[in-house]
Amino acid sequence: MIHSSMLDLVGHTPMIRLNVLNHIDLYVKLEFLNPTGSVKDRAADHIIRKLFERKEIDPDTTLIESSSGNFGVALSAYCRKYNLKFICVIDPHISPTNEMLISSMGGILEKVTEPDENGGYLLTRIKRVQELQVKIPNSYWVNQYANPYNAEAYYQTLGREICECLNPIDYAFIGVSSCGTIAGVSRKIKEVYPQAKIIAVDIEGSVIFGGKPKKRYIPGIGSSKVPLILAQARIDEVVMVDEALTVAMCHELLNNHQIFVGGSSGSVMGAIKKYFSEEKNLEWIRSLKRKPVVVTLFPDRGERYVNTLYDKKWCEWFAGKDPFMTAALRTPKTTNPDDLDDFFEKKQASTWRAHIGEQEG
Repeated sequence: MIHSSMLDLVGHTPMIRLNVLNHIDLYVKLEFLNPTGSVKDRAADHIIRKLFERKEIDPDTTLIESSSGNFGVALSAYCRKYNLKFICVIDPHISPTNEMLISSMGGILEKVTEPDENGGYLLTRIKRVQELQVKIPNSYWVNQYANPYNAEAYYQTLGREICECLNPIDYAFIGVSSCGTIAGVSRKIKEVYPQAKIIAVDIEGSVIFGGKPKKRYIPGIGSSKVPLILAQARIDEVVMVDEALTVAMCHELLNNHQIFVGGSSGSVMGAIKKYFSEEKNLEWIRSLKRKPVVVTLFPDRGERYVNTLYDKKWCEWFAGKDPFMTAALRTPKTTNPDDLDDFFEKKQASTWRAHIGEQEG
């Protein structure tokens, strides 16, 4: 089939079986193969189309969004496709690659410089978005943290594609940030496979599940505010991981599996290895009398992290922030989870059972 635009290729990403642990069947949806390089293509395209369909915007509307990452890149591309003006509110943590991509594809950059009370920039960016919305007539704040079309995009596309590929599904591990992906995908998976366990993966320093805020260095996972859209998600358990483990898993995926991905992919891999090394979960697998079917997704590709996660000097700098960083990067290149036990014990990457009703409180 011949397409008229690269952006027409959004969705229908490939899925692979990844041999990481011997006692599970792990399948990975390669979302970094979307047109602009991340899972956010799905939301950007769907949200704009729905806004036009519902007449909430018109061709003269200016879209505004807070993003220093993949959603800003995706929105800049799809706003160009639909001939819309787009203002992207960014912060100093934006990578040079993302800043270049947003600008090159037509996005107007508005950079904030003052951190918020949590030490990040999210709340400052949102304040600036609201100021711009008041100032600019016929403007629309996309607001991925609360926009119902965000979760709808993943329910109708990614969740459906996963369920069409796999039967059954026992576990789904999904990283959280704006929470649109987990809100949509979890609902679809639970609808088709009610017995499936949805495991949310979050990073230490994120406040999404009530954690204590602290400075985070790796974008793409976690948040300094609780997204309203989280209330739509159907979550059984939460696994918290740290940034040292995230970096270690990114390097392992590249070294062992030739998969070049961003930080959130490393986070979910670390969560999967931790979860299935715990005795209580191994007992359940033995009672199942078959390998459980586990699915996850790799949201973005690694090129945007070459100056951080994959840069030797950055890793050495980060080792000064986290004393376990050096040990993490020296983790044996193996698919045996036992070899990670010492590292996991020291870092105490914890599993927190949390039902969605408890989260809302």
